[in-house]
Amino acid sequence: MRRHFFLLLPALFITIADSEGQQSHDRHALFSLLLSRYVEDGSVDYVGFSGDSLFQQYLDHLASTNPDSLHSRDDRLSLWINAYNAYTIKLIIDRMPLKSIRDISMGLPFLFGPWSIPLANVGGAFYTLNEIEHDIIREEFQDPRTHFALVCASKSCPKLREEAYEGLRLQTQLEEDTQKFINDPDRNRFDLHGGVIFLSKIFDWYESDLEREGGSVRDFLVRYSNDEARQFLNNPNIEIEYLPYDWSLNGK
Repeated sequence: MRRHFFLLLPALFITIADSEGQQSHDRHALFSLLLSRYVEDGSVDYVGFSGDSLFQQYLDHLASTNPDSLHSRDDRLSLWINAYNAYTIKLIIDRMPLKSIRDISMGLPFLFGPWSIPLANVGGAFYTLNEIEHDIIREEFQDPRTHFALVCASKSCPKLREEAYEGLRLQTQLEEDTQKFINDPDRNRFDLHGGVIFLSKIFDWYESDLEREGGSVRDFLVRYSNDEARQFLNNPNIEIEYLPYDWSLNGK
C-alpha cells in the first residue's frame, strides 16, 4: 500500500488561490493531491473521491476560475483537461454504483447520455463533457495529444495520471501520455508476424485530428512508437485494424 507523507503538510500547500499572481504550478495542486491518493496505474478509487471533501473544494476552484483570465495557452489547456477529467469523476461518483459510464443515459447514449449533461461548472458557466472536449479542446487548441489525456472513465481510455496537468509542464506531460498510450500493449498491438496493427478505436474516431498533425495515423504512430514498432510501421503493406472498445468502468 502506498503511503502519502504529504498529508501532514500545512494546509497552505493545498490551498487554491485565485489571484492574478498565482503561479501556474500551484493552480491544480489540490487535484494533484487527490489523484495521487485515489489513482493507481490508471485505476480510480471512486469511493475514495466521493468521501473526500477536498474534491468539492477543487470543483469550487474550477467554478471560480475564468479561463480567459489565464494568459498562457498551456495554462488554459491544462485547466480544460483537468476540468474534463474532474467532472467525469464527479459524474461517476454521483451515480454510483455503475458498471460503465454508458449506463448513464437520457435516451441515445452518445446524443443524450453522460457526455451531454451540463454538469461542468468552469468560471461560472456550465458545460457538457462533449462541449469541453469537442467545442473547446479540439476546436480551440487543436492538439491531438489531448486525446491521450482525456479520460472517459473506461478501461480502454488512456490511464488517468496520478497528477494534474499544469501549464509549465503540459508539453512534457502530453508527450509522455502519447508515448505511453501508443506503446501500451493493452491498448495497441503490433503483430509483427501477422502483418497487422491492432489499434485503439481512438485512432479511428479522431483520425482527422491525427492526420492534420502528423500527415496520417501511421505517421503519427511512427513519431511516438518504440524502435521495433517504428520499423514495422514503415512497411506500407502492414494492415490496420481497430480493437473493440472496453467501456467497463476504470474503477478499483
